[in-house]
Amino acid sequence: MQVFLFLSAIGLCWAQHTPNTQLGRTSIVHLFEWRWADIAQECERYLAPNGFGGVQISPPNENIVVHNPSRPWWERYQPISYKICTRSGNEDEFRDMVTRCNNVGVRVYADAVMNHMCSPAAGAGARGACGSPFRAPARAFPAVPYSGWDFNDRKCRSASGGIESYGDAAQVRDCRLVGLLDLALEKAYVRCKVADYLNHLIDMGVAGFRLDAAKHMWPGDIKAVLEKLHPLNSTWFPEGSRPFVYQEVIDLGGEAVSSSEYFGNGRVTEFKYGAKLGTVIRKWNGEKMTYLKNWGEGWGFMPSDRALVFVDNHDNQRGHGAGGASILTFWDARLYKMAVGFMLAHPYGFTRVMSSYHWPRYFENGKDVNDWVGPPSNNETIKEVTINPDTTCGNGWVCEHRWRQIRNMVAFRNVVDGQPFTNWWDNGSNQVAFGRGNKGFIVFNNDDWSLSSTLLTGLPAGTYCDVISGDKVDGNCTGITISVSRDGRAHFSISNSAEDPFIAIHIEAKL
Repeated sequence: MQVFLFLSAIGLCWAQHTPNTQLGRTSIVHLFEWRWADIAQECERYLAPNGFGGVQISPPNENIVVHNPSRPWWERYQPISYKICTRSGNEDEFRDMVTRCNNVGVRVYADAVMNHMCSPAAGAGARGACGSPFRAPARAFPAVPYSGWDFNDRKCRSASGGIESYGDAAQVRDCRLVGLLDLALEKAYVRCKVADYLNHLIDMGVAGFRLDAAKHMWPGDIKAVLEKLHPLNSTWFPEGSRPFVYQEVIDLGGEAVSSSEYFGNGRVTEFKYGAKLGTVIRKWNGEKMTYLKNWGEGWGFMPSDRALVFVDNHDNQRGHGAGGASILTFWDARLYKMAVGFMLAHPYGFTRVMSSYHWPRYFENGKDVNDWVGPPSNNETIKEVTINPDTTCGNGWVCEHRWRQIRNMVAFRNVVDGQPFTNWWDNGSNQVAFGRGNKGFIVFNNDDWSLSSTLLTGLPAGTYCDVISGDKVDGNCTGITISVSRDGRAHFSISNSAEDPFIAIHIEAKL
């Protein structure tokens, strides 16, 4: 009996690391600031048909309303209640989205803000996005309700009440992050309120959570909340399934808080991944793609089965968070596609693709002064995501996940799932190639000269469509074709001036 209980506990613990995606779907996409109605449509018309496993959504609970500047994206990270009511939609629209996405096998992961409520600067006598009253300076949030007893003001050991030293783990977790009122998650009442909110989302069909600012919560407090969570809705998930958890912990080394402290609760965001990969693809600091041969744990990253990886996210594409100027984004489209292609071809970690919107970048002293700009909107109402005839997005939405190169690499990752990392080749510089068992092969040319080489792919003989330059359509290739001989070798030519200087083939793109 004791052995059974121990194994059950291990099972529950491990399940928090499992994304609950349908078999054969291996990546998720962050549809940043999308409306629930548009996400529901996107699940049905694009994400499911193209093999995406799930979607990360913006925080669904009521937040402050900021008019100066006009409705910045960061207002979503300043909660005032746990009502499902934001610019993205109301609870009925949220429920409809979750149902429709689950019905086509696309899972929904909510961005959960449980470390804090809004800043006292939000004022007194204010109302949230759904009309709920609150008085931030008095710590009064009647729609929850929370009062002054539910915050860490007395516990914080810094003079200002905010985080003054990231070398002090207690300050990082007990003091205010950029002035936000820090919830006392050690208190049973607060834990219950947060768990009630998350359980409401689970009961509607949500498959898991990104835990915002997890670094600023004690791992034990997070665990105590997670232990209160319901199993996932059995309409779409096996009985007893646990929510997927991935925790935002920015750990580039040298601070008091480390990622490994959070492994027991779920996966952790590996911020070193995008920062290092950006440095390599940009060829900064003498870095070369040839050095990627031992990418992953060999670069000092966390274990693969604990990592949630990404090239960029909504914070660091704006210069916030971690990684600095090395982070690649849609603004650097040519290099960005290579980086995302590498991520989706390589077996390390669980992958998340970014989907953004445009904003008017304007730099002063090296800083983008428009980094606050919210999603495309009309009179503060978020614009719908329109789809152009060429399947790209309009209305100011970037939709990187709809770029052919990225969409097809999501499919590549699904095809090669579980296959070993094989047949590495490099030229000692920035031309590299590798295979995934006998299912897929990818070649990059990031040098200033052309690539022309015959390489061992490990794939069965035949003619393959390159899924970067085109698609396989009705038994033909709309882009480059690659012929693999009986010994598994193929010749690759990639100009250094090619729009997309990489080629990828896999067995489902074989003619």
